[in-house]
Amino acid sequence: MLKSPLTKWLSLGAFALTLATPFAATAAEQKSVAATAIVEHPALDSVRDGVRAALEQAGYSGDNLKWQYQTAQGNTATAAQIARKFVGDRPDAIVAIATPSAQAVVASTKSVPVVFAAVTDPVAAQLVRNWEPSGSNVTGVSDELELDRQMELVKRVIPDAKRVGMVYNPGEANSVVVVERLRELLPEMGMTLVEAAAPRSVDVGSAARSLVGKVDVIYTNTDNNVVSAYESLVKVGMDTKTPLIASDTDSVKRGAIAALGIDYYQHGIQAGELVVRLLKGEEPGSIAPQKTAELSLFINRSAAAAQGVTLSQELIDSAAEVIE
Repeated sequence: MLKSPLTKWLSLGAFALTLATPFAATAAEQKSVAATAIVEHPALDSVRDGVRAALEQAGYSGDNLKWQYQTAQGNTATAAQIARKFVGDRPDAIVAIATPSAQAVVASTKSVPVVFAAVTDPVAAQLVRNWEPSGSNVTGVSDELELDRQMELVKRVIPDAKRVGMVYNPGEANSVVVVERLRELLPEMGMTLVEAAAPRSVDVGSAARSLVGKVDVIYTNTDNNVVSAYESLVKVGMDTKTPLIASDTDSVKRGAIAALGIDYYQHGIQAGELVVRLLKGEEPGSIAPQKTAELSLFINRSAAAAQGVTLSQELIDSAAEVIE
């Protein structure tokens, strides 16, 4: 029997709707996550990779995830531009890696969910008011370390150390917090702090050289300028036999003698798990900021020898990883 034009049209419409339905469902289920970091260096790259791994483990990959990533290459003005661009894209969540990028993103939006990572003190950085659920669009994971344990490591590596040098960017909030705390802590441990400012990554080498002869050891926190230019610091340490102690384990692989630090890949996974909770409907303001608690001791024996340090067997035996 011949079908009328109307019947044909209805049949074709139903067929088209049937074809379109799976695609419409896929589009509806797709989530969008934008990530930004202030600069590229091994620790921050590991955070980014950990976030992606957590998303993939939760089933967010391929067609059901739109992922964007941009780095500011150490430039705070660029970080602000990236933040505004991502906010304009209206993703389901923005992951802001390191304090300057987190500050830029949080300053750009009060509505798009934000998860910070690799931020030492989110309260001092004015990302959240306290460590309770913020009630805002912000949550995240801090990489804050107990500085007394960091200085105990300095003593274990250099038992006679009295003067601790620190190269840092005075414009980076997390580094300023560490410096202020060390000014108070070190005298209690029989040591003093000697500071050298490096406002740009290109200043790191000269700042380190200015400490030579004035300090017994140089300690580095997770200052992004310093970590991104760590090789220039290592060169000074080796040329002048000035020991380097780091706070991130990736820097040990690059030439620091030791670090008692977190695994930044696992830190990224922890941040990524918060993103997953947001993608599943939780509000960021209901999730209290977290810290990464587990620390690992990394030792670089060749760096110790090059910087004129003899490591105790007890210290070597207690390390989670020893780089020869």
